[in-house]
Amino acid sequence: MKKQSCPLPKGKLMLIGGAENKSPTELTDKSVLSAFIEMCGKSPVIEIITTAGSEEVNDTYNVYATCFNALGASTTGHIHHENRPLDADLAERIDKANGIFFTGGDQLKLTAIYGGTEIMGQIKNRYIHGGLIVAGTSAGAMAMSTPMIFDGTGNNEMVAAGVKVTTGFEFLRDVCVDTHFVHRGRFVRMAQVIATNPASIGIGIEENTAIIVTEAFNCEVIGNGVVILLDGEGSNGSNITSFDDDRKITIRDLKVSVLSMGEKFIIPCRNTPHL
Repeated sequence: MKKQSCPLPKGKLMLIGGAENKSPTELTDKSVLSAFIEMCGKSPVIEIITTAGSEEVNDTYNVYATCFNALGASTTGHIHHENRPLDADLAERIDKANGIFFTGGDQLKLTAIYGGTEIMGQIKNRYIHGGLIVAGTSAGAMAMSTPMIFDGTGNNEMVAAGVKVTTGFEFLRDVCVDTHFVHRGRFVRMAQVIATNPASIGIGIEENTAIIVTEAFNCEVIGNGVVILLDGEGSNGSNITSFDDDRKITIRDLKVSVLSMGEKFIIPCRNTPHL
């Protein structure tokens, strides 16, 4: 049997913590969205996917289109679905795009609509083999990872197994991404996810902050806030399996790093890569 290997993506991934600066009059060369357009190349074609949103999606598209056009995009397209798509006409648009941008909203809606579709398969194929730049903000960033959090806030995030996870789009495997991380106090719910599978790492991204991922593992922080890494490889004493008696979560010896603009890190590969 011929041995197969997993290719390193030729494209780049940008994961944004939400609430990024979108004002065309205030954007600088060091802003998060400026970096996205710069990665996409000169006069790029950008497709904006607003499917995670449920209301005023045209307004959302217009805000991002105005921003991207001001930053140098030649064309911006709008993609939105409320049901699983059968749009054959999108294949040509995705093939011509230099960048795909997923806006915020509901990450579970994103995965439920696009998971296993030809559209998502084409985006992934172009990301891996064609150098496509894929970015997401807020829910659009959370959907890129596996495991993916889709519920668990307030008191629920403190109760053992009170955080709900599912499979994301798997642009990053064994990585859980959470957004608005400092602003909304999401540390405990991320710790829960890592307690369920310490082979995974958690990446919590603050607002107006992003990580750029190249070759699947190499990451750099950009933006005004911080990125918090949670690593459970050396953790112990978790009561994550005690979910029948409403116990609050306990997990000891998590490794935590706080990184700011310009810091780099490598996503560990603890499980054998697979196609």
